[in-house]
Amino acid sequence: MDSGTPLSGGQRALIRESWQRVSGSPVQHGLVLFTRLFDLDPDLLPLFQYNCKQFASPQECLSAPEFLDHIRKVMLVIDAAVSHLENLSCLEEYLCNLGKKHQAVGVKAESFSTVGESLLYMLEKCLGAAFSPEVQEAWSKLYSAVVRAMQRGWETLPEGD
Repeated sequence: MDSGTPLSGGQRALIRESWQRVSGSPVQHGLVLFTRLFDLDPDLLPLFQYNCKQFASPQECLSAPEFLDHIRKVMLVIDAAVSHLENLSCLEEYLCNLGKKHQAVGVKAESFSTVGESLLYMLEKCLGAAFSPEVQEAWSKLYSAVVRAMQRGWETLPEGD
């Protein structure tokens, strides 16, 4: 997987250390991430429908059991990326397929930058003073690599699909 500039050993250590502090409460921290996401882009709310039910508010969505399952899945994807920092390419096919699934439900590639902002916000809120500029840079590089792989899923779809 093309990850742009590879993560240094120090950056991988910062990611692992910071993730260890966050990963123990994935739903709690995932709620911080998605609350921020809906604050930044309320237009994403209609993308989350379960059993054809539209949510009237972000709060209604954030408390739905199906959405909490989605949060768990998102946090598992982050966990997989952290677990495979030395060899992100082994996640390439999985992330490509994940990109296709997101495109199929109407997610726009541009929305991933808002998700990235929300991820960094969540890390900052959860880590406090431990969220240094170096930690932010390391996570930004990792997130960019994950998004590039997901976007390749977009590129492999035939036109008109």
